[in-house]
Amino acid sequence: MVSVCFYFQVHQPYRLRQDYSFFDIGVNHNYEDEQANREICNKISQKCYIPMNRQLLEMIDHYEGKFKCSFSISGVALEQFEKYNPEVIDSFKQLSDTGCVEFINETYYHSLSFLFSRKEFKNQVKLHKDKIKELFGKTATTFRNTELIYSNEVAKAVEELGYKTIIAEGAEQILGWRTPNFLYQPAGCYKLNLLLKNYRLSDDIAFRFSNKSWDCWPLSAETYAKWLNRVAGNGEIINLFMDYETFGEHQWADTGIFEFMRTLPEKVLENPDFNFITPSESGKLYTPMSKIDCPHFTSWADIERDLTAWVGNPMQDSAIQMAYALEANVIKSKDPDLIATWRKLLTSDHFYYMCTKWFSDGDVHKYFNPYTSPYDAFVVYSNVLNDIIETLKARGIAV
Repeated sequence: MVSVCFYFQVHQPYRLRQDYSFFDIGVNHNYEDEQANREICNKISQKCYIPMNRQLLEMIDHYEGKFKCSFSISGVALEQFEKYNPEVIDSFKQLSDTGCVEFINETYYHSLSFLFSRKEFKNQVKLHKDKIKELFGKTATTFRNTELIYSNEVAKAVEELGYKTIIAEGAEQILGWRTPNFLYQPAGCYKLNLLLKNYRLSDDIAFRFSNKSWDCWPLSAETYAKWLNRVAGNGEIINLFMDYETFGEHQWADTGIFEFMRTLPEKVLENPDFNFITPSESGKLYTPMSKIDCPHFTSWADIERDLTAWVGNPMQDSAIQMAYALEANVIKSKDPDLIATWRKLLTSDHFYYMCTKWFSDGDVHKYFNPYTSPYDAFVVYSNVLNDIIETLKARGIAV
């Protein structure tokens, strides 16, 4: 038996006002671009979340529960859905009720907190776990760290939090000669299972699907199912992990992406040796093939699949160190609104916007960057942090 495991990441950050200047510090505490947040959330809800959730619901019904998938929805995305698009929450609840959809935990604010504050990391994981339980009535047993940032150290911490499964990028620096198409166990762990993304097959859908210069364009569900069939005999699980916005936003509806996904289960299930599973089911069906040693951090970002999308240049390092340096003082304020505002500033997207890698992955970074340049992103972010510092000082909290 070979299992196909779909995992979709759903995330929308709170965007900062691009005109928040030095002269606003200490005067104006309105940081968020409310209009942009609302418009973007509305647009992607109409192009992706609502139609694709409806389609998945129809697929689960049509295949009588044989099609399954999983989601990790960041806390900041859930907040915006509740505020701007409650129908999106309702559609995810409908999917949850089918019993064929698993919800995965992550850091609530989609942050890099594991790298800079283990205490904040644990707090955000609990916040997200509680939010998923509140909205969908489910207690997650699978974990994915922000942007699939992973190492032996991450795995050990996640195992200690009681999770049964963790997912990560199937990067060469993790796998070496191995294939991502088996269940593994992290080095140093004894209860935690590890699922590794098959990034080549995932990226065929997420990135290459609409590329007319690709020698496999246009890609049909029948052809893709044949590629999956090749794994038989050399693998047990094919992990297809991607941004949910692939459907309708990154790959527009007129590319045929919805129809491709609608017909894919039929083509896959034509082979009686194939099925669909959720991440938590992997440990019930399969035994880890071997231990995977990953002493250094990896991620699913860029060609390098490391941390350089968010840290490494002077702007990124300065901004993130300044943000986490405020942790104790912000928590000391005991102001829930201020704490929530600070935590929104920990969202990884803010540091992604400051990336200066304009070579191998420049187009991807520019696509996701609302700023004219990474320097503008750094200036706005620094101004907001300085206003928070002034707010703390005004309350008698020394910074």
